[in-house]
Amino acid sequence: MSERRCPKCGTVYPGNPRFCPRDGSMLVETQARPKPVGAANPGTGVRTPATPPKGSGLDRASSLSNQILDARYQVLRKLGEGGMSYVYLAKEIDSGEEVAVKVLSPRLATDRSSVERLRREAGLAMRLDHQNVCRIKRLGESEDGLIYLVMPFLKGELLSDREVKGGPMDVAKGVDILCQVCAGLHHAHELQIVHRDLKPENIMLVPEDDGRDRAVVMDFGLAKERRADPAIAKLTATGIILGTPEFMSPEQIRGKTLDARSDVYALGIVAFELFTGRLPFQGRNAQEMMIARLRGSPMPLRQLRSDVPASLEKALAKAMETNPDNRYLTALEFAEALAATADAGPGGSGLLGRIKEKLK
Repeated sequence: MSERRCPKCGTVYPGNPRFCPRDGSMLVETQARPKPVGAANPGTGVRTPATPPKGSGLDRASSLSNQILDARYQVLRKLGEGGMSYVYLAKEIDSGEEVAVKVLSPRLATDRSSVERLRREAGLAMRLDHQNVCRIKRLGESEDGLIYLVMPFLKGELLSDREVKGGPMDVAKGVDILCQVCAGLHHAHELQIVHRDLKPENIMLVPEDDGRDRAVVMDFGLAKERRADPAIAKLTATGIILGTPEFMSPEQIRGKTLDARSDVYALGIVAFELFTGRLPFQGRNAQEMMIARLRGSPMPLRQLRSDVPASLEKALAKAMETNPDNRYLTALEFAEALAATADAGPGGSGLLGRIKEKLK
């Protein structure tokens, strides 16, 4: 039987409740263990995981391949790692389903803000339910204190890898992918969630049976609710460092409050790179490109690729306006503008109608 624990007050609840009725905190799931005879009542204090021998926690988190995690997952192999976590391909023992497991680095597990960011990531992403967004299935904590997220394992390739292999993309194909990203973002924005770190490395292309690629927006690790309380605002105050400089909106560079229009701006840069293989702002380093976004205008799309419709150049330019008030108000509006440009180009007939139908 599974149980869930409140990370704030320490209370344990049987079954599958999602939030603590005492303080509203999102519960983390742990595997229930039989209580030893004569064991003391743990009370309601916050659980302190048993301290493993020095170095073993880090070793375990970074080398989980071919091990069992939390009596639930057979870890198969490592998929990648970053500054905060390790990502593994695993198989859920009960169902046999392949999943991706993101394990927080033990070096950061003792840092409250890092743990809070991971919990926030799960709390936000578990609310998302859309074919163009990678959802979080579960937030768990193993008996030995490893905190992890479980997500569907997507078999495909990153948009960034597709760009490297294939170069600038065909207009109709590129617009189809971008409109799907808009659909996923619009779903998140409707829930008051802003991605904050949209880039080609965070978009997965999953082949479908009809030969079409399904675009999936991944890694809401920097996502935040648009109406953040002071505690959350404090956690995200370093967003200028956590985000990816090449795709940041001017308001994110300045540390201002973000909304859906910031993601629209980032997607405009993603689109420009998708069709040209270049970034729309030039500079010798990330800092110079950030300054260019604050002070200048993006390079015209047709200056680098004359075969694309003028309407596509206009759509991307509007998405990348310095002033958010001059951009598309929603990702849905951006999608409709993109789809209309594809209809105007070769091979794009009828795309606008199909996109609108999917965005309903």
